Amino acid sequence: MSRLFKITALVPSLSRTRTQRELQNTYFTKLVPYENWFREQQRIQKAGGKIIKVELATGKQGTNAGLQ
Repeated sequence: MSRLFKITALVPSLSRTRTQRELQNTYFTKLVPYENWFREQQRIQKAGGKIIKVELATGKQGTNAGLQ
């Protein structure tokens, strides 16, 4: 069982804009493996996004995540 982070982020979407001044933001939630967290964090920030919430998640509810 691998440790996962459940992240909620906000990234500006340039593909959905109708005019130059309008900027549409896209919210998304995804599970990211513990090992890939830093890479994912860099990707979101380079795209001009903000990480709103980070939670530790496991595959099953009630499973010990191994934090002590």
